[in-house]
Amino acid sequence: MNGQPELYKRLDELQISFEYYEHPPAPTIEIAMQYWKNINATHCKNLFFRNHKGNKHYLVIFEHNKNLDIHSLEKILKQGKLSFASEKRMKKHLGLSPGSVSPFGLINDINKEVYLFIDENLKNSKTISFHPNINTASLVISFENFMKFINSCGNSYEFIDISEK
Repeated sequence: MNGQPELYKRLDELQISFEYYEHPPAPTIEIAMQYWKNINATHCKNLFFRNHKGNKHYLVIFEHNKNLDIHSLEKILKQGKLSFASEKRMKKHLGLSPGSVSPFGLINDINKEVYLFIDENLKNSKTISFHPNINTASLVISFENFMKFINSCGNSYEFIDISEK
């Protein structure tokens, strides 16, 4: 299986089962959609931001088919002006490269510096999918097990309403 061995070790330790789907590189949602056709899960968009000062980092997770601009997110998150975090910051805080952003990267956030925002609508999903920290596969896990994983990471998080208006 592609991805980080530490991720599969953590999932095993937590007794989290998953379905693994290998596919060609899918660095964007548009490309990934080609490979998700037969995967029954809520597919997620994962965006990594930093605040204006660059001293806070945020991972925002929501359904892949929602279209939100950064200004709308700023209003929802109430964290001030946001910008996408650089490749260097992504590597430092999540151990990931662009096109592979995933909440599974939180296992690499040793200092628990990344704050997680999760769209509350995902609570209605039986299963959700993410890259396993590499964009050549997708993992499907139950929402309940996703929260088990998130809680094991120790990062702060909150549910937010990301409704398109």
